Amino acid sequence: MEILSAVSPCSYVPRCLLVKGNANQAPSKLKHVEQVKIPHFKNLFPPLVAAVVALSPICNTPAVAKSVDIQRGATLFGQACIGCHDGGGNIIQPVRHLFGATLFTKDLERNGVVTEDDIYRITYYGKGRMPGFGESCTPRGQCTFGPRLKEDEIKLLAEFVKLQADQGWPNVASNGD
Repeated sequence: MEILSAVSPCSYVPRCLLVKGNANQAPSKLKHVEQVKIPHFKNLFPPLVAAVVALSPICNTPAVAKSVDIQRGATLFGQACIGCHDGGGNIIQPVRHLFGATLFTKDLERNGVVTEDDIYRITYYGKGRMPGFGESCTPRGQCTFGPRLKEDEIKLLAEFVKLQADQGWPNVASNGD
C-alpha cells in the first residue's frame, strides 16, 4: 500500500490518509487513522503563529502603518487639542464658529488652511488665539505654556485633523456625549 497524502490541520484532529490500492483498483477512500496527540507541538503552535503573523508582509503593509499613525494622531488630539476643538468645533469661541474658527473643512478653507502642511504650521506656531505647540515656537506669548509637541507628533496631528475634517469629524466622540 502506498500513501498518496496525509491531511491534518491540527495535531488533535484524526488523521486521514489517501492510500493507493492495486493497479486494477481505484484509490481507496480516506481511511481514518487513530488520533495522534503531539503535546510539544501544542505548546509551540501559538508562538509560531504569532511569529509568522508578526513577520508577515500582510501585517507590515502601509495600510496597517497608516492606521497606527491615525490612532496615534487621535490620541495626541485627545491630549492636546480636544479641550478647545472637541469634535472638530471650537468651544472656546463658540460664536466664532459662524466665522470659521472650527476644524471643519469649510472653515479651514475659508481661513486658507487647505493642506496638512497648513495645519502643521498653525499647530506648530499658533495663529490668533490658538497657541503654538511646537518645540521651537516663538514668540513666547503665542505659544502654549503647556507641554510642547515634537515635530513628528505635530505631523501626526495635522494628518489626523485633515482626515477628520475631510470626513466631517466622524471618528471623534464629543466629551459631552
